[in-house]
Amino acid sequence: MAKKVSYPALSVLMPVLNEELYLEDAVNSVLGQDYPGEIELLLSLGPSRDKTLQVANALAKRDKRVRLIDNPRGLTTVGLNKSIGQAKFDYVIRVDAHSEPQPNYLQRGIEILLETGADLLGGVMAAKGKSPFQKAVAWAYTSRFGIGGAAYHIGGQAGEAESAYLGIFRKSTLLKVGGYDEGVIRGEDWDLARRIKAAGGLVWFSPELGVTYWPRSRYKDLARQFYSTGIWRGELSRRSLRSASKRYFIPPLAVLSQVVGLIFLATGHVIGVVPTAFYLLFVLAIAISGSALSLRSRIWLVLVLPAMQLCWGYGFWVGILRGATMASVDKSRIG
Repeated sequence: MAKKVSYPALSVLMPVLNEELYLEDAVNSVLGQDYPGEIELLLSLGPSRDKTLQVANALAKRDKRVRLIDNPRGLTTVGLNKSIGQAKFDYVIRVDAHSEPQPNYLQRGIEILLETGADLLGGVMAAKGKSPFQKAVAWAYTSRFGIGGAAYHIGGQAGEAESAYLGIFRKSTLLKVGGYDEGVIRGEDWDLARRIKAAGGLVWFSPELGVTYWPRSRYKDLARQFYSTGIWRGELSRRSLRSASKRYFIPPLAVLSQVVGLIFLATGHVIGVVPTAFYLLFVLAIAISGSALSLRSRIWLVLVLPAMQLCWGYGFWVGILRGATMASVDKSRIG
């Protein structure tokens, strides 16, 4: 006779800011999971400029498993730490309000966490889009030639990992390392994973787990997001250079080559056009190769890739040379 599995109660944490368009679907994707154990869902609510608060209040009235936590500063790390402090249960799962865990995510996630003995477990960030622009962004997220080859973007073999997307945790591990660093605005997941590993914990990736992610739906918001993310990645790399992946330095080097090329052009050396020409040919080749995309999405991809790669790369130089500040917060998330 097969041994009966005892499933622990779960606290699902969801930081929320300006998520009127996605919040209800995100909440339903959690509460609709067929998980055998008890669930609570904690929404840490920042000062949204849209109707997010009204949506959250309606969801809490509809289902007693939803609890609302005030997060007046609106920072993700602050909201997560507040939720961790108020979580009732010993196993904690982070889900963002612009994401939706795929069916069986909670159950299979807990099974893998218990099987591996991991302290932090993550799966695949399955980016999807609705408009032609958003579909182009989603494609770039999931391509090795878009934003790199991290397993949680493109998939891979199960095993120890550098970081984890969102994450399934043991609450004791979070408390042991002091939770999220509230001074980190972007890259808080990478920073947390680094500290968990430094404390002797195990960070694990499983391709069995997937979370649908809805990326930015406007071009200027995408550029702001990646510039801000680049600044914070530069800041975190400066803090712990040994832990920084070599792939982080590819976009900054691409930006540097463009700048050097422009300097050569300005001094009358035609060879300075080579870096920009080479990069444009690379972008066009990638856009042409995106056969799964519509023609409109592939045209958008020609603009999306530079916004993601070059804004990130420029931001990285700012972060690693000057450091990040609270002014480097990306406030573009509003649909």
